[in-house]
Amino acid sequence: MRPTPANLSPTTTRAPVLALLVTLCVMAGCSTTPEPEVDPSSATVATTSGHLHGSATDTGRTFLGVPYAAPPTGEHRWTLPRAVATPDADVDASRAGSPCPQNLPVPGDHPAPSEDCLTLNVTTPRQSDADTHLPVMVWWHGGGYTSGAGSSYDAQRLADRGNVIVVTVNYRLGVFGYLGMPGMTGGGDFGLADQIESLRWVRSNASAFGGDPDNVTVFGESAGAMSACAALTSPATKGLFDKAVMASGNCMLRWPDGALYPGVPAHTPYTSRADNQATSVAAAQRLGCGGDDAVTCLRRLPADQLLRENDEFSDNLTFGTDLLPDDPAQVIRRGDQHRIPVITGGNHDEQRSFVGGLLMARPDAVTPQNYPDLIRTAFGPRASEVLSRYPLSRFPSAPIAWSTVTTDAVWSCPTLEGARLMSTHVPTYIYEFADDTAPNVNQITTIPQGAAHATDTPYYFDLGGMDLLITPRQRQIADQMIDYWSSFAHDGTPRIDGGPDVTPADDDTTRVLQFGTSETHEADYAADHHCGFWL
Repeated sequence: MRPTPANLSPTTTRAPVLALLVTLCVMAGCSTTPEPEVDPSSATVATTSGHLHGSATDTGRTFLGVPYAAPPTGEHRWTLPRAVATPDADVDASRAGSPCPQNLPVPGDHPAPSEDCLTLNVTTPRQSDADTHLPVMVWWHGGGYTSGAGSSYDAQRLADRGNVIVVTVNYRLGVFGYLGMPGMTGGGDFGLADQIESLRWVRSNASAFGGDPDNVTVFGESAGAMSACAALTSPATKGLFDKAVMASGNCMLRWPDGALYPGVPAHTPYTSRADNQATSVAAAQRLGCGGDDAVTCLRRLPADQLLRENDEFSDNLTFGTDLLPDDPAQVIRRGDQHRIPVITGGNHDEQRSFVGGLLMARPDAVTPQNYPDLIRTAFGPRASEVLSRYPLSRFPSAPIAWSTVTTDAVWSCPTLEGARLMSTHVPTYIYEFADDTAPNVNQITTIPQGAAHATDTPYYFDLGGMDLLITPRQRQIADQMIDYWSSFAHDGTPRIDGGPDVTPADDDTTRVLQFGTSETHEADYAADHHCGFWL
């Protein structure tokens, strides 16, 4: 997401997913699974990064903090990732590596954030070895390109039920991942370059864990999904993955003026090289680094000083570069993406997390009095039509009305548009997460969250090692979503054990698979989100 205006607190408006899960868990009465007995002696695997000494339990094996690229530190700050080739090293893989530098707290058992952060975590089912050839699912976390870590997502439940190997990845964030000064090789795309390097590592090492290097699915949520969609359009990723799952993020998203937060201009998940350079030069100047020696000056600055500019690089994944020659949205519209199967989807109430966070910082930011002004700023000449379709009288409050408008216009209908476009070239499946009892992972108290942004993540991961699901229906949805994604990872066709048949999208799809509070069924998504109006 784009940075918030200066008078707003990023930690209260940016939907700080995972930041305070311990408090949330206590408040919600969620369960924490007892730690199974660990036998580290039975989990040693030889890789290009060395002999990894991980941990084994009665449910699976984990290999944490595995370096997949050399530390991007010192003179290598803002350089393309360099592969690790240390096969003779002994690597303690019993604890996650450091998260990449960021401004939000990162839950989990790991060292403090550090620029030496290019590590990944591998989780396998118990019964996997070099002969099993299981699908590999590579997770790119969300966090607006400025926060998060792969280690916050405990994948054992997904690996076990899905019979898949799961790899969760750290990649450079914010100013470290997306700075793009003029003349800087790889500028604007270091985070994406890291993600691509993780796929190269997986291709080289999957078989050592019992995985199939020729059956790799990239899946991600929010910025991770937007990165996955970008990877569908990058010439550098050809042959590195075979399927993609994009949750709450795709190439077609677009925020009108003020639709993310008041004062944030219209934008998409990606930015042009020229705009990224302008953002980068301005940030460098604010940090006291200008002129021909700006990059040298920036490399001398401590990480905590650079973090002052971190949020400026949200949604600065850059096109017009070697890794992304063209705007990913235009590539999808032309049908020039990689020809691999896709699942795309999102949450029924995405924008409620952002609006709720905004209200925690500014209680008067969305009111019945200023609702028409918000609509006019965002939608200009269409404002009267939008107000007619979304009158305040239809909603319990102005914030819920504004959340609904922006969810439909920014998230839901562009997701449907992307599915329709991709379906004309590759098998494409679309879903919606719509459990309005979902855990309030963002800790928003100002408006009901329902199925807001990121509230789906506890259904396929234990966040920060915690099981946040507390009702039988939540657990059923979790099993169904894991079935849906993991069967797709196995053979490209999603199925749900004991659930409805899954049908592929086409170029005029209106109905989608919905994981709802009471049932999982096909729902009229286009009508619910007024996509005939928005598309």
